[in-house]
Formats: sequence, C-alpha cells, structure tokens
Amino acid sequence: MPREPSPWEGRAVLHVDMDAFFAAVEQLDDPALRGKPVIVGGDPSKRGVVATASYEARAYGVRSAMASATAVRLCPEAVWIRPRMDRYAEVSRAVREVFFGITPLVEVASIDEAYLDVTPGAAGEDPALIARRIADAVREMGLSCSIGVATSKSVAKIASDRNKPGGITVVRPGEEEGFLAPLPVGALGGIGPSAQKRLARLGITTLGALASLDGRQARQVLGSFGPVAVQRARGIDPRPVVVERSRKSVSSEVTFPADLSRDDAVARLGALVEKTAWRLRVRGVTGRTFVVKVRFADLTTRTAQTTVERPTDLASEMLPVAQELLCALVRPGAKVRLLGFGVSSLCEPVFQMDLFGVSSEGSRLRDSALEKHLDQIRERFGPDAVRRGAGGSLQGRQP
Repeated sequence: MPREPSPWEGRAVLHVDMDAFFAAVEQLDDPALRGKPVIVGGDPSKRGVVATASYEARAYGVRSAMASATAVRLCPEAVWIRPRMDRYAEVSRAVREVFFGITPLVEVASIDEAYLDVTPGAAGEDPALIARRIADAVREMGLSCSIGVATSKSVAKIASDRNKPGGITVVRPGEEEGFLAPLPVGALGGIGPSAQKRLARLGITTLGALASLDGRQARQVLGSFGPVAVQRARGIDPRPVVVERSRKSVSSEVTFPADLSRDDAVARLGALVEKTAWRLRVRGVTGRTFVVKVRFADLTTRTAQTTVERPTDLASEMLPVAQELLCALVRPGAKVRLLGFGVSSLCEPVFQMDLFGVSSEGSRLRDSALEKHLDQIRERFGPDAVRRGAGGSLQGRQP
C-alpha cells in the first residue's frame, strides 16, 4: 500500500503547459483531424515556419520553429493549417478561467502556459491534488496539458516537460536537487546550445555538475547569469508568481517569400508601422522608442532604435523615423529576408497643446481622429483592410 505523502511545507508552484496547443485546438474543432499528423504554420513554399505540430507529427521529427520546408520533407503526409490566432486566444482565455477558479495567483507566461501559486495553508489541499483537478478540467474541454508541481517556478517548469503529453510530475519539498541532478544542463531555461558547449568543455553536462560550481566559475562560463543558473540547478529560485505583468513593447514583423531590395523594404515598412500603431491604440498606450529589425539573406540580423521626445500611437509620426532607421541598417544592394518594427517605452496617451500655438497639435488631433475611423474599419474587416501607401494616400485591400 503506497505511503501517504507528508504535508506540503512551504511554497507550491504549478507550471501548466498546454500540449501541442494550436494543433490540439484544430483537432478539437475538426474531429476528422484527430489521430492525424497536424502542422500549424506558414506556407512551406514561402519560407514559413512551424508554429506547433501535433504529437502524431512530432513522431516524424517535426518540431516548433522548424522551417516548414524541412517539416514537409520529414512528414509529407501531414495536414497543414494556417494559424488562427483569434481562435487560440479564445480557447486560452477559457483555460485561464479554470486557473482563476483555483487561485487568483496566476502568471500568464504565454498563450499556452501559466504559473500558479497554490501554496497551501495549515490544512490546505495538497498541490498535487490541485494539479490533478486542473488536468481533469482541461481534459473535459477536449484538450490536454502537462503540469509540473514544485516549490519554485524553475523546477516546476522543468518538471512539466518530463512527462508529456498529459503528465503530472511532482517534485515535493526537499526533493529538488535529487530530481534535477541527473538532467542535462539544457533542461534549465537560459542555457542554450552555445552555453551547453562551453560547459561541456569543462565536463559539465548535468545540472548536478552545474550545481557544484562556485559563483566565480559560473560567471566565467555563463556571464552574469552564471550564479543564478547555479542556484536554480540546486533547486533555489525565489522568483514570485507575478499576477499581472505589463507588456513592455508592441511589435510586428514579417518574413518575405522572396528577398527584397532596400527600396522595396522601405515601401513595405509602412504596413508594419500601421499594424503596430493599431496594436498600440487597441491597448490604449503610446510609445517613444522605435526599433527596426532586419534579417538579411545570409540570415544575419541587425536592429536599430531611437527614442523621440513625445510618445505617439500614430503611424504618420512613426513612419519617417522608422524609414531613417531602416535606411541606416540596409546598404544599397543588400537583400532583406525579414522586416520588423516595434515600439517600447510605453505610457498612457497624453495630449498637450503647444506653448506658442495649436497648429501642430491640431493637425495631430485630426490624424488621431482619422486613425480612429480607420480602426473601426480594421476591427470589422481585419488589421490589413486599409493602410497608407508609400506616398501617404490610403489604400484598401483588394477583393
């Protein structure tokens, strides 16, 4: 007869990770897809990437962020589906309601994962039982999730990946080091392939070996993250579950089916700026720092940014600055594969009349009024329904 676990002492954190979320939603909405290899992602003929693959597709070696062309070669019989982000967001909100029905201490890490603080009181419910209730509720929705239960966020996240799909891995208080020690160093977030190679040259391939380093050694190998990584390899991670985390930036980017010249990239930048400005207005914020991102044909990536004096949510004010940044990044003759535009230093909208006149602010208010009318069109017909042309005139989407 299994021994009853001792009462949970101290903090308890769950990491809930939805299994193959986008593909699972597609299989939920279309039962004919169940049991079939499903890939949600971009067009393989146009440099798309895999957003999510069902576990049937993963059996062929398909993984998230893989080039779509590679995924087609690995799994030619897969069913390809373009992402439906609005639908995934809708289902994500429904799953989130399950979490908030358990505890108000929920940190949404992404559309398909969250941390929950379920620290029990003196007679509170065991966290492992709470995890089971969540998994059962998600299963009743026709979906699946994997859950890690531990005393910290980092251990819970590692645990949630140990028994996929649909598993619950519990690391009780005092078991952290024993659980972590045999795992590869790459299991810890923040240690990517290059860091793994540097550690391997020192003979450090497991979290147990990493935990034995002192702070000075760790800093030499992993920089400022080194001492933190050693602590987390020991199961020590005091970070709290942050209930509401404000987004620090808003951005848009696009990978082009064919490389663009510098002039073509400048012409296409306007659509990205329009979309980002619209997203700012939807969130009710403005921004002062503009960032342009460029990935070239050889896959090198460069960014440039600048901060303006007055925050804005108007594309007409952002675009000239963005074009200057782009022209500084891209030499004549260079070929552009990916283009992105982002805004940070976000704040609430503030309108202030000029000290010596109202003409410039009046023009700005007129632009703002125009954008509100355009936003109504976008809300009804989609974000790409109308945008400014290269010369500033408005263009509608062709039927």
